[in-house]
Amino acid sequence: MSARPIATANVSFGLVSIPVKLYASAETSQKISFNWLHKDCGSRLKQQYICPKDEVTVERSDMVKGYEFVKGQYVLFTPDELKAIEEKSTNALDITEFVPASSIGQMYLEKIYYMGPDKGGDRAYRLLSRILQETQRIAVAKYSARGKGYLVVVRPMGDGLVMEQLRYPDEIRSFDEVPLGDAEVKDEELALARQLVEQASTDEFDPSRYQDEVRLRVLEMIQRKVDGEDITVAPTAEPKTQIIDIMDALKASLEAANKVDDEPKASTA
Repeated sequence: MSARPIATANVSFGLVSIPVKLYASAETSQKISFNWLHKDCGSRLKQQYICPKDEVTVERSDMVKGYEFVKGQYVLFTPDELKAIEEKSTNALDITEFVPASSIGQMYLEKIYYMGPDKGGDRAYRLLSRILQETQRIAVAKYSARGKGYLVVVRPMGDGLVMEQLRYPDEIRSFDEVPLGDAEVKDEELALARQLVEQASTDEFDPSRYQDEVRLRVLEMIQRKVDGEDITVAPTAEPKTQIIDIMDALKASLEAANKVDDEPKASTA
C-alpha cells in the first residue's frame, strides 16, 4: 500500500522549481493512549475550562487568547488579530544555501519528513538528489506552512530526498550549561573500556534487532483485560549491587560479556 502524502510543497533553488509531496516518516498511530472515563458509568469525560476567579465553567464562545507580558498581566488578541500575525502559508520551500552534510549538529533536528516528487517534478527531483549526493552537501531552506515559518534542510536519502525540520538557535540551550565535573580518566580504565566497546561493536546498526518491549507488554495486558482477566503488579526485581569502583565495574562487565560469548550456541540444524 502506497504512503499517503500529508502535505505538498514547492522546492525552489535558483530558477529551478520542484513540486513535491511530504510524507510522515513515523507511524504515530502506534502510540498507545488511554482516555479518562467516569468511574461510575464508564462514559468518556469531556474537558472543561474553569475560571478560578468567578468559579464558573467557561464556554468556548466566551474564551479569548492572551499573551502574558508580565506576571499576571495579559494583552488580549481577537481571532482576526491572531490571523494577521500568522505566517502566510505558501507551502513554498525556498533554498537559501548549500552546506556540508556534516555541518548541522543533531541537537537541531526536530522532525523528519519523506519527500517524493509531485506531478511533473520527477526529473528536477532526481537532479537535486543526485547533486546533493555528489557534492556531499545539504540544502538549507525556509518553509512556511500552517501559519508558521520553519527552518528546514533537504537531505538525500538513497535515490530520494527527506526534509528535516530544525529548531532555531534560540530554542537550543548551550551544552556549556551542563556541569561536567573535573574527574580525570586513567589509562588503565581507558584500556578496559576499549575492550568492552570492541566486544559489543558491530559494523552496522540493525534497527530490526530492537522493538518497543513496553508497548508490546501494554498491548498484551490490554488484551488480557479485554478478555476479562485481572492484571496484578509483578514483583519488583531486587536492585543489582552497585559497583562504585570504575575499574571493578569494567572488569565485571568484561567477565559477564566473556561468559555470554563462551555459552554454547543452540543448534539450528
